[in-house]
Parts: sequence; structure tokens; C-alpha cells
Amino acid sequence: MGNMWITRAETSADIPGIRDIDLAAFPTPAEADLVDSLRADPTAWIEGLSLVAADETGHLVSHALLTRCHIDTTPALCLAPCAVRPQQQRTGAGTAVIRAALAAARSLGERHVVVLGHPAYYPRFGFTRASTYGIGLTIDVPDDALMALSLDADHPLPRGTVHYAAAFGI
Repeated sequence: MGNMWITRAETSADIPGIRDIDLAAFPTPAEADLVDSLRADPTAWIEGLSLVAADETGHLVSHALLTRCHIDTTPALCLAPCAVRPQQQRTGAGTAVIRAALAAARSLGERHVVVLGHPAYYPRFGFTRASTYGIGLTIDVPDDALMALSLDADHPLPRGTVHYAAAFGI
């Protein structure tokens, strides 16, 4: 690892750089377009929960986004997308920005986060299989890919179906 990443909430000046990160990290523009759509949705977007990591020169290298979703009627957050420029992958930039995003969510009093992602990656942040808590989706996904995390021990994860922001299309 060895790199020091500067993590912070996005500013309006970061929007083009975030799009560049997503375009570089994913094979299609779908994730970059998703971020733009979520940013434009006042029911999904939460100021302060789109975070970036920059290197010592200020160059943006990774991005993590938390937006509003619900588990049945209980407010929760969805972690997606998370992206790192290909040349900085496996340097800790992704870990740094995700940890910063989760800390920001905790500081805002958020209680629950779900992620649909790689089952070998997200457990390092405390995510566990969502089905263990009776949490599911309306679409079929591998059981170990949908994970959940409680940010507040006094509020355990609720049972129910995850309802994403409209931009996700599910």
C-alpha cells in the first residue's frame, strides 16, 4: 500500500473527474451515467455522501457513492458505484474512499448500508451476506453478492426487500 490518500466529500469541481474515474474503471459508461442520474435525483442524493480520494498532488483517483435506498420502508444507503482509476487499483485508494464514505454516513446518523458487489472484497468493511438478516432483492443475484452492514449497533438490520433509487432500474 504505502500511499497516503486524501479523502473528502465531492465538490462541484470534482464532477468531471468523478466521471473520468468511472469511465476509466468500467467497460461501459453505464456507471458514470448512473452517478449523474443519482446526483440529479433529490430523493436519492445525500449531500456529503459522494466521496473521493486524491493523491498528494490533488489528482482524483477513486470515488465511492452512497445514496438513499430503503429496506422495505426503513431508510438505508446503497453503496454504488465504487471506482478506482485502473493504474491506482490495489493501492488502497478504494479502501480509503469506502472507509471515508462509511464514516461520513455514520456521522450523519445513517444506520444501514447495502452493497451488491464482490463477496471477497466488501467483508473487509464489515459487510455480511444480506440474506442472513432476511434482506433480499426483487431480482435474482448470487446470494453472497448482496451484503448489508449496520452502522449503529443499537439499530440492527431490518428484514425486507431493498428498494433502490429509480436510476438503478430495479
